[in-house]
Amino acid sequence: MSNWFMLNLIGNDQSGIVAQVTNALYKGGCHLGETSMMRLGGNFTMMMMTSLDGTETDLEKIVKPVAEKLELHVHIDSIEGRLHQHVEPNVRVTVFGADRAGIVAQVTGVLSESGMNILDLESDVGGTEDKPIYIMYMEGLAEDGIEALRTALEALRTEGIDVDVEEIETLIG
Repeated sequence: MSNWFMLNLIGNDQSGIVAQVTNALYKGGCHLGETSMMRLGGNFTMMMMTSLDGTETDLEKIVKPVAEKLELHVHIDSIEGRLHQHVEPNVRVTVFGADRAGIVAQVTGVLSESGMNILDLESDVGGTEDKPIYIMYMEGLAEDGIEALRTALEALRTEGIDVDVEEIETLIG
């Protein structure tokens, strides 16, 4: 019986991480479900739904040699596989504002209170060191409708946060 795990690896960005880690998993008899891999600053992070006929310890033994070689930190959790149970986003929110403490909490708090289930969030810092700009791209499900989000986000605009909300058209079938 296959068991599912969330495998997280984090370390300095370098060429070959994805190839070496996925090759080790393949050779170890693992299968991948959904994954997210990205560079953040000078770091690289991977989150992978991984299944195998074995235990968390077995997965760690498969990944440990390549992780040590690449100086990656490893974290593994048992999870339910639940593949093919996607919630399709119906809204995209883009945010630009002066980089300051609390901007993410403030914006996501307003979205949550307005009925948005955030399914994906990416952020970046732009501008200059003297005038940094915080940028967020979010997709989610506007459970109370897009107009409720637009109305709630108006208050942020008075604080110098530029927010754009757009409907996502999803064609299925």
